[in-house]
Amino acid sequence: MESNEQKLTELRTTLRHHEYLYHVMDTPEIPDAEYDRLMRELRELEAQHPELITPDSPTQRVGAAPLASFSQIRHEVPMLSLDNVFDEESFLAFNKRVQDRLKNTDNLTYCCELKLDGLAVSILYENGLLVQAATRGDGTTGEDITSNVRTIRAIPLKLRGDNIPQRLEVRGEVFLPQAGFEKINEEARRTGGKVFANPRNAAAGSLRQLDPRITAKRPLTFFCYGVGVLEGGELPASHSARLQQFKSWGLPVSERVKLCHTPEEVLTYYRQVEEDRPKLGLISTAWSSRSIRWRCRNSLAS
Repeated sequence: MESNEQKLTELRTTLRHHEYLYHVMDTPEIPDAEYDRLMRELRELEAQHPELITPDSPTQRVGAAPLASFSQIRHEVPMLSLDNVFDEESFLAFNKRVQDRLKNTDNLTYCCELKLDGLAVSILYENGLLVQAATRGDGTTGEDITSNVRTIRAIPLKLRGDNIPQRLEVRGEVFLPQAGFEKINEEARRTGGKVFANPRNAAAGSLRQLDPRITAKRPLTFFCYGVGVLEGGELPASHSARLQQFKSWGLPVSERVKLCHTPEEVLTYYRQVEEDRPKLGLISTAWSSRSIRWRCRNSLAS
């Protein structure tokens, strides 16, 4: 006969698997109703055996009491912002500066991604478990938003796979998809609540709630794009390979990533994204039309 502990482990593993398929791979295998049924089964079994509840259980995303205020966290590695360019001419000038500073540009490659209009966050995993999350703040010190980040289902409480570093700090963007932003404002208009001016304010306002239960009700999601602290493990040298490694560990990354080997390919990437933007369901910023910002990371080994 299967023990209660074995059943709990099986349910948690199954739910994590389906969260990974839904949020990272975008290939769900079961309908939402079946996921909810499995979650209810897990909650009921944990209620009967509270001594078997683990911090990384899918049921433990929401549970912390409201805070009186946010505590401060000092970033072990400064969390810097990226420079922007807002038109093709500025990008070509940037590309020339890069070429002028490099002796050999034969292998110069740009890894291009969408720059989403949300809030930059740092998430620390120790031995694969989420232990801390913080805002970028001033780049040196941010706010502790661990309890709120735990409520975002796109962010794994426990990493999957092998060769996970002992300490891994990933960085990325918490944001609202277009439909989520519109849903929040529709609800606010209906109830007389606060209507957000733009998706970034909505994401920031949703994430910086003293009560995690409020954050849990907002349709926030997350894309990972970088790393800070790395101890007791290794990552690939190139940015593009790192993104694939993050994905294998269960961290969602943008699917609109492209390696471009010439400035012309970068511009083609941008124009294609601009053309596809209405169908993406995402809200991006900058550029002259306020529709997208470049996030181009250059590497000699991408």
